[in-house]
This record gives sequence, structure tokens and C-alpha cells, in this order.
Amino acid sequence: MYRHILVPTDGSDLSLAAVDQALELAKVLGSQVTALTVAEPLHFLPVTPAATATLRVDYEVHVKEDGARILGAVTEKANAAGVAIETLQITAGDAWRGIIDTAEQKGCDLIVMASHGRRGVSAFLMGSVTTKVLSHSKVPVLVYRA
Repeated sequence: MYRHILVPTDGSDLSLAAVDQALELAKVLGSQVTALTVAEPLHFLPVTPAATATLRVDYEVHVKEDGARILGAVTEKANAAGVAIETLQITAGDAWRGIIDTAEQKGCDLIVMASHGRRGVSAFLMGSVTTKVLSHSKVPVLVYRA
């Protein structure tokens, strides 16, 4: 059925619950999992060239450390469950596009992700990565909501 599951995570409690569900499904199906974090590129107004360089370096270090922490926790869960896992950190202007592109590049046949369940004006104003993945992905998407 599903041989390669992509599970994007931002480290939030809800996305980690989706990770747990993806790992459980992968274990039952004998699937491999790719865990993904997506960071946004740094957007700012430069004050001085030196400040710009320092800010960019600090941001990139923070993003890498945060991604490593998140993906490390996912790797521990996968190892405990006996599920084959690969981890990946990417930077993308649109997280939803990064998720879809990664699923296609890695040959994933299922995306498992969380939804915060925003509705109405907040969903319209904030947008939803999950909604955009659902709308644009050719790969099936399983949405976890608590």
C-alpha cells in the first residue's frame, strides 16, 4: 500500500502527534518514513551590511539547531518503533510547496501531517499549510487532527 511516508513537522505538540501516527502506520505497513522540517528564508530590512551578515548567520545557526532538535526527537521515536527513517531540513519560501516538492523528489506515496483546524477569518488571514498541501498535492495526504 504505502511504502514511503513523508511526515512534515514543526516540532509542535500537534505535529509530533501526527509523527506518532505516521510512525505507527509505517510500522504496520512496513513503510519507510522521511521526516521533514521546513524553514522560511530570513526576510528583513538591512540596516548595515555588517548587521545583515551577523543576523543572517545567527538565523541560519538557530534554524539548523532547531531543525536538528526536532528531527532528533523524531529519529528517536522511529528507532524505538523499529521504523526506517530519513530526516531532512529544507528552506522554502512557501512551506506547502517545499513539502510537495520533497514528497515528489523522494518518491513518497503518502504525506501525513497535522492540521491546527483554523477556520473562518483566521484561516483566511493566516492561510493553512495543510490546506495548501491538500489543494495542490498529487500525493495522497492523511491529515491528523486532535
